[in-house]
Amino acid sequence: MSFTDSPGELAPSSSAVRASSAPRLLVVGCGGIGGIIAAHLFEQSHDVTAFTTNPLIADAINAAGFRVRGEASPGTVRGRAVRELGPDTRPFDYVLLATQPPQVEEAARSVVAHLAPTGAMVCLQNGLCEERVARIAGPERTFGAIVAWGASMVEPGVYDRTSSGGFVLGRLDGARDGRLDELARILEAIGPTTVTDNLAGARWSKLAINCAISSLGTIGGDRLGALLRHRFVRRLALEIMTETVQVSRASSVRLEKVAGTLDLDWIALTDAERAAVGSPGLFAKHALLLAVGARYRRMRSSMLAAIERGRPPAVDFLNGEVVERGAAFDIPTPINAAVREEVLAIA
Repeated sequence: MSFTDSPGELAPSSSAVRASSAPRLLVVGCGGIGGIIAAHLFEQSHDVTAFTTNPLIADAINAAGFRVRGEASPGTVRGRAVRELGPDTRPFDYVLLATQPPQVEEAARSVVAHLAPTGAMVCLQNGLCEERVARIAGPERTFGAIVAWGASMVEPGVYDRTSSGGFVLGRLDGARDGRLDELARILEAIGPTTVTDNLAGARWSKLAINCAISSLGTIGGDRLGALLRHRFVRRLALEIMTETVQVSRASSVRLEKVAGTLDLDWIALTDAERAAVGSPGLFAKHALLLAVGARYRRMRSSMLAAIERGRPPAVDFLNGEVVERGAAFDIPTPINAAVREEVLAIA
């Protein structure tokens, strides 16, 4: 098993409070990520409830189950989705928030009354959503879960897992928490799951990647593999990530590698690389992005999918977040600002 205890202060464990009872799980949102997570949890016979406000998705799941294809697919999994939670619903130990970032606060408010006193809300979104959810559920009941794999919903109830990978779990304060270990054991069936004492570092590293990959995927309108074959797209991605790394450093964040391999401190362009026409370091960084494009070639921007479904894009939670926080430190972020404006123009 790949989940690990994290060092630091020991926080209360809900599993100890519950004794031997199995944890109750609520998945909020049945889009690409939420649908595949729910399918695996149903397949593993967990006590899970899938919740969506979308009647088309709920009807499709209730009629034909979760139909999953792609990497490590469980196939068709029987399960039900509900569109409301009644007042008699028993509390949930873990609420997995799988909505798009613009809907995460509304989703958290709609279900916080159903969260057990010793339970936790788990932010699966890209961006820095834990701080927002902590203001609703409380910091002791807020976890972050970085998703290191891709998925899309092809049509209501039909899901495509576009790349393999797992999760990184943690608390913003870095405290050791038995609930994180319990949740890691549950999610291990979906992909390798680790627990970190530096959630902010892992989250900012993923933010840098999402600001480049998701936003450029929205503008380019294609899958990742096709986009990263173009040199100018790779250069834009490097500039976006460099600005994000600069803001993270000003925020005193110690960056962590994403998926154990992508070192954002190294990927960020130096002043010399930004000025040079070519250099060994710049060549190596382009080569790495080509490798990323090959590995995640089928990945498609979730922001683009949201726009296609008539929903607002999450760009203010990605590039917009970098621009806003950069301004607070007087750090210029012109590429992120331009990308944000272009995505909003497309939407």
